[in-house]
Amino acid sequence: MKAGIVGLPNVGKSTLFNCLSSAKAQSANFPFCTIEPNLGVVNVPDPRLETLERLVKPEKVQPATVEIVDIAGLVKGASKGEGLGNQFLANIRETDAIIHVLRCFDNDNIVHVDGSVDPIRDKETIDIELQLKDLETVEKKLEKTGRSARTGNKEALKEQEVLEVVKSALESAKNVRSLELKEEVRLKFIKPLQLITDKPVLYVCNVDEGSAKTGNNYVEQVKNDLTEESAGLLLLAVSTEADINELESFEERQMFLEDLGLEEAGAPKLIRAAYTLLNQQTYFTAGEKEVRAWTIPIGNTAPQAAGVIHTDFEKGFIRAEVISYSDYAHYGSENKVKEAGKMRIEGKDYIVKDGDVMHFRFNV
Repeated sequence: MKAGIVGLPNVGKSTLFNCLSSAKAQSANFPFCTIEPNLGVVNVPDPRLETLERLVKPEKVQPATVEIVDIAGLVKGASKGEGLGNQFLANIRETDAIIHVLRCFDNDNIVHVDGSVDPIRDKETIDIELQLKDLETVEKKLEKTGRSARTGNKEALKEQEVLEVVKSALESAKNVRSLELKEEVRLKFIKPLQLITDKPVLYVCNVDEGSAKTGNNYVEQVKNDLTEESAGLLLLAVSTEADINELESFEERQMFLEDLGLEEAGAPKLIRAAYTLLNQQTYFTAGEKEVRAWTIPIGNTAPQAAGVIHTDFEKGFIRAEVISYSDYAHYGSENKVKEAGKMRIEGKDYIVKDGDVMHFRFNV
């Protein structure tokens, strides 16, 4: 799964990307510093994996991961090709979710592309460009669907009705994700269009060091603006996170965080938030050779979860042997869980729960 970091030029996207990944994107004080998107594969922090490693002592440990993409900054007119608009929009369309960075700090030494700090204006600038691009996509689809609808095709008539609702929302400067539509309607008529404003979004308020814990007036403005939009919000002092990353020892990092009144660095919180934003959860396999975290969509059945390991596991699925993480951690080993009668045998209809430790039985 892939999450794209977006925002106006020079709001801290590349610095944030560097905090999240081991890759080092170029970060500088001028617009369009990032032209080609930077890609980093980021481990999802999960203390449960550490516990399983300690109990099982495997040869190898494999955490869950999320791909993070640092995408070029956007400016007004991007939907018409201004700046790096066409390239930006093509890159963001390929992502599964959006991490939208908003500048929420004052600093005369850092240039703002519009000359002043205003996160609501910045948010609207990007929203409007994305909405215009989506409107272009919907209008093209409506033109095609309309021809079938005029013949009396019931399916086309239904699709036309849904697309008209979407078109009206976009023309009213509303993001598609804010529309209250039945999930089956969204999956059938909207998801195939890959509309950018339908993607889940996490707004990251990039604040100064002093506002990292409590926020500031800019953050309050953003919170008030999001009341009608289904979106996540996270406070992060990106430049401070970069400073923390430069410290070599864990102890030094913890002391820095304590001085700021923070329990943990913002980067792990953002990675977990992105994982949740993508509607993902984790199950584990645990053996002497490997302890591994597997990523699956929330609501997956046992055979679907097995298919993430190998398609043959799903095709020939027989049953799943399941241990809840809490039971594994409590009893300390698979054998002791079995002795306590806490291992469950689940069939094809079982909905996998976050943290399940699983073995699959299959036959192909």
